[in-house]
Amino acid sequence: MNLESIQAAESKLLVNTYQRNPYLFVTGEGVHLRDADGNDFLDLLSGIGVNALGYGHPAVEEAIASQSKRLIHISNLFYHEFTAELALRLTEISGLDRVFFTNSGTEAWEAALKLARAHAGQLRAQGKTIGTKFLALDHSFHGRTMGSVATTAKEKYREPFMPVMPDVEFVQFNDVADLRAKFSTDVCAICIETVQGEGGIHPVSQEFLATARELCDSTSALLLSDEIQSGLGRTGKWFAYQHYGILPDVTTLAKPIANGYPMGAMLCTNAAAAAFSPGMHGTTFGGGPLACAVAIAVIDAIKQQNLLDHVTEVGNFFHSELDRLAAEHDSIVEVRGLGLMLGLELSSAELATQVAAQMMERRIILNRTSETVLRFLPPYILERKHVETAISALDDILKINAPAFASASPAGEKSNG
Repeated sequence: MNLESIQAAESKLLVNTYQRNPYLFVTGEGVHLRDADGNDFLDLLSGIGVNALGYGHPAVEEAIASQSKRLIHISNLFYHEFTAELALRLTEISGLDRVFFTNSGTEAWEAALKLARAHAGQLRAQGKTIGTKFLALDHSFHGRTMGSVATTAKEKYREPFMPVMPDVEFVQFNDVADLRAKFSTDVCAICIETVQGEGGIHPVSQEFLATARELCDSTSALLLSDEIQSGLGRTGKWFAYQHYGILPDVTTLAKPIANGYPMGAMLCTNAAAAAFSPGMHGTTFGGGPLACAVAIAVIDAIKQQNLLDHVTEVGNFFHSELDRLAAEHDSIVEVRGLGLMLGLELSSAELATQVAAQMMERRIILNRTSETVLRFLPPYILERKHVETAISALDDILKINAPAFASASPAGEKSNG
């Protein structure tokens, strides 16, 4: 089938939830996707932060091929050989103690929310004063299930499904005074994306995360760190919270864990894990043998290829090149991010839309988030030469398009961060 026939079929058969770009991809290799006409596209989005090892990675292909011939699914009523092995790897790199496997990031976050409520209930049964409220952050995005939507700040994600889960209050991002004012013994958990992704690539501040940790410790509330987009090496460390030297009680990850095979995980301390007992929570597909085998291969490849250091090195180069562009283009408001999780904020949504579209026309894939931000989430195997290709195209496109948007209202004060 060609693109036009697929578009026609989908318009009749699929629920209308995505506005797809008019490109049909059929294969990929390394950091490139190839369309049905044989054109290669430099992928700086990697399936929205999923394909950490790029396309056609031999370790991933071997794990899928080998394990698919043995066992794909058996249910969590029985043991298989990979759950403990993967859990050990995850606890070793995270500093946390226990793991619950899921199929996606939003399910991992849902598990974290349920654990926080159960933990608070356990404490109340012991005579402690602690409530059921969640504090979440402005501009946050935690997923699409009802609990995840309830802790997601953007109204466009919550409003169509109201009423969502109650007892959630939003705190101004990185506003320590607002966090202190809204925290009380009513709170069972503070919800933080260490680096906000959908919200525009905003890292949390050291002071804000430290204050959240302090407040949670004062009442035994849980600190929940959403690392679904920033975790498993994306920022140059296994988890973004490791840049801050602050350990959460619970963290969630998903996107890159199995390089495109659907999987997620919630990790937590022993103290938090004690709130769950058999039957309280579960999953049919989470942690199956194929998913776990692939995730093990991904983690081992990241280690063997020394990709954390590579992400840091290439990410710093990418950031510095974006900073250089920002110094040359008044249409760039700010550069933000860590490692290979970067955002380029432009002066208007219209300009950002135009630039993203024209980058696609030049066969370079990125996307626009939070209206005005170009988001870069490339595979960890990205090289400096790929960055140089992208920067050259961005420079050219901004020179051509920015003057037409010069009169647009600025998105914020100019800053390189």
